[in-house]
Amino acid sequence: MDQIKDCIEYGSVVMEYAVEYRARKTLGICVHPDGSVEVKAPMEAPLEQIRKHVHRRAPWIYKQQRYFSSFGIHTPERKYVSGESHLYLGRQYMLRVVDSERNEVHYKGNILEVECRHRKDVRPLLMAWYRKRAEIKFKEYADPLIARFNRYQVKPSAIKLKEMATRWGSCTATGQILLNPRLVCAPRICIEYVIMHELCHLVYRNHTKAFYELLTQEMPDWEKWKMKLEKLMI
Repeated sequence: MDQIKDCIEYGSVVMEYAVEYRARKTLGICVHPDGSVEVKAPMEAPLEQIRKHVHRRAPWIYKQQRYFSSFGIHTPERKYVSGESHLYLGRQYMLRVVDSERNEVHYKGNILEVECRHRKDVRPLLMAWYRKRAEIKFKEYADPLIARFNRYQVKPSAIKLKEMATRWGSCTATGQILLNPRLVCAPRICIEYVIMHELCHLVYRNHTKAFYELLTQEMPDWEKWKMKLEKLMI
Protein backbone atom coordinates (compact mmCIF):
# COMPACT_ATOMS: atom_id res chain seq x y z
CA MET A 1 0.00 0.00 0.00
CA ASP A 2 1.40 3.39 -1.07
CA GLN A 3 1.36 6.32 1.38
CA ILE A 4 2.08 10.00 0.83
CA LYS A 5 2.10 13.06 3.10
CA ASP A 6 0.11 16.21 2.33
CA CYS A 7 -1.44 19.18 4.13
CA ILE A 8 -4.12 21.85 3.81
CA GLU A 9 -4.71 25.19 5.49
CA TYR A 10 -7.73 25.41 7.79
CA GLY A 11 -7.98 28.98 9.00
CA SER A 12 -4.65 29.66 10.69
CA VAL A 13 -3.99 25.93 11.16
CA VAL A 14 -1.83 23.83 8.86
CA MET A 15 -3.51 20.44 8.90
CA GLU A 16 -1.15 17.61 7.97
CA TYR A 17 -2.36 14.18 6.95
CA ALA A 18 -1.13 10.93 5.46
CA VAL A 19 -2.83 9.39 2.44
CA GLU A 20 -2.88 5.63 2.19
CA TYR A 21 -4.11 4.14 -1.07
CA ARG A 22 -6.14 0.98 -0.77
CA ALA A 23 -8.40 -1.24 -2.83
CA ARG A 24 -11.61 0.54 -1.83
CA LYS A 25 -14.35 2.66 -3.43
CA THR A 26 -14.73 5.56 -1.00
CA LEU A 27 -12.57 8.07 0.88
CA GLY A 28 -12.30 7.64 4.64
CA ILE A 29 -10.66 9.80 7.30
CA CYS A 30 -9.35 8.65 10.67
CA VAL A 31 -8.03 10.90 13.45
CA HIS A 32 -5.75 8.98 15.81
CA PRO A 33 -5.39 9.68 19.57
CA ASP A 34 -2.01 11.35 18.99
CA GLY A 35 -3.72 13.86 16.70
CA SER A 36 -2.36 12.45 13.46
CA VAL A 37 -4.73 12.24 10.50
CA GLU A 38 -4.92 9.36 8.03
CA VAL A 39 -6.92 9.37 4.80
CA LYS A 40 -7.76 6.02 3.23
CA ALA A 41 -8.29 6.54 -0.47
CA PRO A 42 -9.14 4.43 -3.54
CA MET A 43 -6.11 3.56 -5.65
CA GLU A 44 -7.21 5.84 -8.51
CA ALA A 45 -8.27 8.86 -6.39
CA PRO A 46 -6.60 12.10 -7.60
CA LEU A 47 -4.79 14.12 -4.93
CA GLU A 48 -6.92 17.19 -5.63
CA GLN A 49 -10.09 15.21 -4.90
CA ILE A 50 -8.56 14.04 -1.61
CA ARG A 51 -7.63 17.63 -0.66
CA LYS A 52 -11.19 18.82 -1.32
CA HIS A 53 -12.53 15.99 0.82
CA VAL A 54 -10.16 16.88 3.68
CA HIS A 55 -11.20 20.56 3.36
CA ARG A 56 -14.86 19.58 3.71
CA ARG A 57 -14.09 17.47 6.75
CA ALA A 58 -11.63 19.95 8.31
CA PRO A 59 -14.03 21.22 11.03
CA TRP A 60 -14.65 17.64 12.18
CA ILE A 61 -10.95 16.77 12.03
CA TYR A 62 -10.05 19.84 14.09
CA LYS A 63 -12.76 19.04 16.62
CA GLN A 64 -11.44 15.47 17.00
CA GLN A 65 -7.87 16.70 17.46
CA ARG A 66 -9.02 19.14 20.16
CA TYR A 67 -11.00 16.32 21.79
CA PHE A 68 -7.94 14.09 22.07
CA SER A 69 -5.77 17.03 23.13
CA SER A 70 -8.13 17.70 26.08
CA PHE A 71 -7.13 14.31 27.51
CA GLY A 72 -3.45 15.20 27.57
CA ILE A 73 -2.61 12.77 24.79
CA HIS A 74 0.49 14.81 23.94
CA THR A 75 2.10 14.42 27.36
CA PRO A 76 5.33 12.37 27.40
CA GLU A 77 4.83 8.62 27.17
CA ARG A 78 4.82 6.96 30.56
CA LYS A 79 7.77 4.75 31.44
CA TYR A 80 6.19 3.09 34.51
CA VAL A 81 9.13 3.76 36.79
CA SER A 82 9.31 4.96 40.38
CA GLY A 83 8.49 8.62 40.83
CA GLU A 84 5.85 8.90 38.10
CA SER A 85 2.44 10.32 38.98
CA HIS A 86 -0.62 8.19 38.28
CA LEU A 87 -4.32 8.87 38.86
CA TYR A 88 -6.79 6.65 40.69
CA LEU A 89 -10.34 7.85 41.44
CA GLY A 90 -9.27 11.43 40.82
CA ARG A 91 -6.31 11.42 43.21
CA GLN A 92 -2.66 11.62 42.23
CA TYR A 93 -0.46 8.75 43.45
CA MET A 94 3.29 8.43 43.15
CA LEU A 95 4.33 5.17 41.57
CA ARG A 96 6.84 3.08 43.49
CA VAL A 97 8.29 -0.02 41.81
CA VAL A 98 9.74 -2.63 44.18
CA ASP A 99 11.72 -5.73 43.22
CA SER A 100 9.98 -8.71 44.73
CA GLU A 101 9.26 -12.39 44.31
CA ARG A 102 5.57 -11.44 44.18
CA ASN A 103 3.57 -9.69 41.49
CA GLU A 104 1.22 -7.40 43.40
CA VAL A 105 -0.21 -3.89 43.25
CA HIS A 106 -1.44 -1.98 46.29
CA TYR A 107 -1.75 1.60 47.49
CA LYS A 108 -1.37 3.40 50.78
CA GLY A 109 -1.36 7.11 51.49
CA ASN A 110 -0.23 8.74 48.25
CA ILE A 111 1.87 5.79 47.08
CA LEU A 112 0.82 3.32 44.39
CA GLU A 113 3.22 0.42 44.77
CA VAL A 114 3.93 -2.32 42.26
CA GLU A 115 5.88 -5.35 43.47
CA CYS A 116 7.24 -7.45 40.63
CA ARG A 117 9.88 -9.93 39.59
CA HIS A 118 10.63 -8.18 36.30
CA ARG A 119 10.43 -4.45 35.54
CA LYS A 120 8.86 -5.17 32.14
CA ASP A 121 5.80 -6.44 34.02
CA VAL A 122 5.06 -3.13 35.78
CA ARG A 123 2.71 -1.76 33.12
CA PRO A 124 0.64 -4.95 32.55
CA LEU A 125 0.37 -5.49 36.32
CA LEU A 126 -0.81 -1.92 36.84
CA MET A 127 -3.27 -2.11 33.93
CA ALA A 128 -4.70 -5.39 35.29
CA TRP A 129 -5.05 -3.79 38.72
CA TYR A 130 -6.85 -0.77 37.25
CA ARG A 131 -9.26 -3.05 35.39
CA LYS A 132 -10.01 -5.10 38.51
CA ARG A 133 -10.64 -1.91 40.52
CA ALA A 134 -12.85 -0.59 37.71
CA GLU A 135 -15.02 -3.71 37.87
CA ILE A 136 -15.49 -3.22 41.62
CA LYS A 137 -15.96 0.55 41.75
CA PHE A 138 -18.15 0.91 38.66
CA LYS A 139 -20.64 -1.61 40.05
CA GLU A 140 -20.58 0.13 43.42
CA TYR A 141 -21.31 3.50 41.81
CA ALA A 142 -23.82 2.17 39.27
CA ASP A 143 -26.11 0.17 41.57
CA PRO A 144 -27.83 3.14 43.29
CA LEU A 145 -28.13 5.01 39.98
CA ILE A 146 -29.72 1.99 38.32
CA ALA A 147 -32.19 1.79 41.21
CA ARG A 148 -33.16 5.43 40.57
CA PHE A 149 -34.07 4.58 37.00
CA ASN A 150 -36.65 2.01 38.11
CA ARG A 151 -39.12 4.91 37.93
CA TYR A 152 -38.60 4.95 34.15
CA GLN A 153 -39.04 1.17 33.95
CA VAL A 154 -35.61 0.65 32.41
CA LYS A 155 -32.58 -1.32 33.53
CA PRO A 156 -29.31 -2.14 31.76
CA SER A 157 -29.02 -5.73 30.61
CA ALA A 158 -25.39 -5.65 31.76
CA ILE A 159 -22.57 -3.30 32.62
CA LYS A 160 -19.27 -4.26 31.02
CA LEU A 161 -15.82 -2.81 30.55
CA LYS A 162 -14.62 -2.01 27.04
CA GLU A 163 -11.49 -0.23 25.86
CA MET A 164 -12.59 2.70 23.70
CA ALA A 165 -10.36 5.22 21.95
CA THR A 166 -12.76 8.17 21.87
CA ARG A 167 -15.56 7.39 24.34
CA TRP A 168 -15.95 7.07 28.08
CA GLY A 169 -19.10 5.01 27.74
CA SER A 170 -21.74 3.75 25.34
CA CYS A 171 -25.13 2.05 25.39
CA THR A 172 -25.80 -0.81 22.98
CA ALA A 173 -29.06 -1.58 21.20
CA THR A 174 -29.53 -4.53 23.59
CA GLY A 175 -29.31 -2.26 26.64
CA GLN A 176 -25.75 -3.07 27.68
CA ILE A 177 -23.80 -0.19 29.18
CA LEU A 178 -20.12 -0.26 28.21
CA LEU A 179 -17.66 1.73 30.30
CA ASN A 180 -14.07 2.61 29.45
CA PRO A 181 -11.86 1.11 32.20
CA ARG A 182 -9.70 4.27 32.07
CA LEU A 183 -12.56 6.01 33.86
CA VAL A 184 -11.33 4.47 37.11
CA CYS A 185 -8.68 7.21 37.11
CA ALA A 186 -11.41 9.88 37.35
CA PRO A 187 -13.21 11.16 40.47
CA ARG A 188 -16.33 9.28 41.53
CA ILE A 189 -18.67 12.11 40.50
CA CYS A 190 -17.26 12.07 36.95
CA ILE A 191 -17.72 8.29 36.73
CA GLU A 192 -21.29 8.72 37.97
CA TYR A 193 -21.88 11.33 35.26
CA VAL A 194 -20.86 8.86 32.54
CA ILE A 195 -23.04 6.12 34.02
CA MET A 196 -25.96 8.57 34.31
CA HIS A 197 -25.47 9.63 30.70
CA GLU A 198 -25.69 6.04 29.50
CA LEU A 199 -28.67 5.26 31.74
CA CYS A 200 -30.51 8.15 30.09
CA HIS A 201 -29.89 6.43 26.77
CA LEU A 202 -32.02 3.53 27.98
CA VAL A 203 -34.91 6.01 27.96
CA TYR A 204 -33.92 8.12 24.94
CA ARG A 205 -31.56 6.47 22.46
CA ASN A 206 -30.42 9.66 20.73
CA HIS A 207 -29.12 13.00 21.97
CA THR A 208 -32.47 14.72 21.64
CA LYS A 209 -33.80 17.65 23.64
CA ALA A 210 -35.75 15.17 25.78
CA PHE A 211 -32.53 13.24 26.49
CA TYR A 212 -30.74 16.33 27.81
CA GLU A 213 -33.79 17.37 29.82
CA LEU A 214 -33.76 13.97 31.53
CA LEU A 215 -30.00 14.12 32.14
CA THR A 216 -30.35 17.61 33.63
CA GLN A 217 -33.24 16.47 35.79
CA GLU A 218 -31.25 13.55 37.18
CA MET A 219 -27.90 15.39 37.41
CA PRO A 220 -28.40 19.19 37.22
CA ASP A 221 -24.66 19.97 37.19
CA TRP A 222 -23.66 17.28 34.68
CA GLU A 223 -21.90 19.78 32.39
CA LYS A 224 -19.54 20.72 35.24
CA TRP A 225 -18.50 17.10 35.73
CA LYS A 226 -18.21 16.46 32.01
CA MET A 227 -15.80 19.38 31.72
CA LYS A 228 -13.84 18.26 34.77
CA LEU A 229 -13.52 14.77 33.31
CA GLU A 230 -12.19 16.06 30.00
CA LYS A 231 -9.69 18.40 31.65
CA LEU A 232 -8.42 16.03 34.33
CA MET A 233 -7.96 12.75 32.53
CA ILE A 234 -4.53 11.96 31.13
